[in-house]
Amino acid sequence: MHPTRPTIALLTGLLVLLLAVLVSSLGGAAGLPVAGTAKALLDKLPFVDLRTGLGPVQLSVLDQIRLPRVVLATLVGALLAQAGAAYQGVFRNPLSDSGTIGASAGAGMAATLVIVYGGGPEHTVAGIGAVPLAAFVGALGGVLASYVLGTFVGRGGTASLILAGVAVSSFVGAVQAFVMQRSTADVRQVYSWLFGSFAAADWSLVRLALPYAVISVLIVTVHARHLDVLALGDDEAATLGLHPVRTRVIVLAAASLATATAVAVSGIIGFVGLVVPHVVRRVAGPGHRLLLPMSLLVGGAFLVLADLLARTVLAPAELPIGVVTSFVGAPFFLVILRATRERDR
Repeated sequence: MHPTRPTIALLTGLLVLLLAVLVSSLGGAAGLPVAGTAKALLDKLPFVDLRTGLGPVQLSVLDQIRLPRVVLATLVGALLAQAGAAYQGVFRNPLSDSGTIGASAGAGMAATLVIVYGGGPEHTVAGIGAVPLAAFVGALGGVLASYVLGTFVGRGGTASLILAGVAVSSFVGAVQAFVMQRSTADVRQVYSWLFGSFAAADWSLVRLALPYAVISVLIVTVHARHLDVLALGDDEAATLGLHPVRTRVIVLAAASLATATAVAVSGIIGFVGLVVPHVVRRVAGPGHRLLLPMSLLVGGAFLVLADLLARTVLAPAELPIGVVTSFVGAPFFLVILRATRERDR
């Protein structure tokens, strides 16, 4: 790869994300001027002081309603996309994603249990929010169960892991439905988790997600080169001085933390971690040192635009964002599945 190509690719990804943020900030019932909104967004940057020309009401709409929603969608999209790229690198499986290997379902079920039986989203454990903590444990448990079932029951391989993930997700979904049936008072709150939504987005949710997001992104990014080495095979990786099992555990824990964080603040949003890394890989190549940061940028842009569609296509009603991503992701999944089967023949 030419040495300037990664820089150009990252700058292009950043430009796409910034345009998506601007377009999404403009979309909604209250009209905002393009130039004033762009200046208001730039004014948020350090050492920048611009006269936006927006009135107090327009500034309030932007700062208190649209911007927290856009920022949260960016954060969740970036986390899900990078987690998907990390799962695919760890399992060397193009169909691996938080939705296909049980991570999202496990996080959703654990969050449901906390909402129904554990005191709700306000409850904390040692100063940590009970919902994100439970979602992390659930995500990790879902991935572990899928991996163990796929390896020891299904005898490994691409299809076995995915089928095990489907089985785990189905079982967890059944448990979740059982819990919801027993507690109808919390059904509406739980349903918002199942289909994903940013309708309740505010700055407190952004502040809640940010520390976990930074930790998970840093850990996965630091292991980018190790994921490239894992792609060579465990024996080759060990020969090069890498401990394959330890690396997998660390990256899986970090990716599951990213998934849990996303689920905790937005609910279950499928296919982002499947679609985005594949699209990015077509442009940036298979190397994780460029694939991971590009997935962050493109994943954020993808979910911001998906959220814009979710809240405007049937306005004033709002679609669950999981419906929008499924319209894109489900056909994409079939295309990848077909390509994978032909490759494995």
